[in-house]
Amino acid sequence: MSDHDVVRQAAAMLLCYPDREALGRLPLVEAALAELAPSPEREALQRFCSHARTTSDLDLGADYVRTFDLKRRRALHLTYYTDGDTRRRGHALARVKEVYAACGWRLHAAELPDHLAVVLEFAARGDRVQGLRLLEAFQPGVELLRSALHECASPYADVLDAVAATLPPPDEARREAARLAAAGPPAEDVGLDPYGRGATVPLGMPVAMGGKR
Repeated sequence: MSDHDVVRQAAAMLLCYPDREALGRLPLVEAALAELAPSPEREALQRFCSHARTTSDLDLGADYVRTFDLKRRRALHLTYYTDGDTRRRGHALARVKEVYAACGWRLHAAELPDHLAVVLEFAARGDRVQGLRLLEAFQPGVELLRSALHECASPYADVLDAVAATLPPPDEARREAARLAAAGPPAEDVGLDPYGRGATVPLGMPVAMGGKR
């Protein structure tokens, strides 16, 4: 794995809900980060790991739920920023799922394909090219979430800073993020009924075979 792969995989693990299983993986994350060359992204993830080690499980869980709140535009589900709770979001989810299927990447039953941790793990361990394309497509949402986490002084801002460091310069993404922040997500409350149906080639991306989960 490249250093960017390790950073993305570590970030994916740290962005999961901090239950006993996730916290049990913390030593693995720290060991992997210790092997990387010094960099701002490594230091950012190590700071978050230190925070997780010195915070009670109960407080970590409560903070996670409080932090990633749709009403405050701090969503980990990236299609929310562009599609809100609309019918269009269901189609977007299906298109992302097609990217994974074309690369032989299988989701767990409870996972939605646009969760940032899922996209990061795919980019790190599934198909690097397609994963990077997905992350770049979602970069405005990543930047919007990153900005919101800094505004509320969340420890998770360090994790998003590390993710952002693995992506191209975000000038255009930041402009798009500012537009999305001003407009807010669409609000047609129709649920996710179209998820998994009627998708075409995802996000304009060519299909490429990659690794299997």
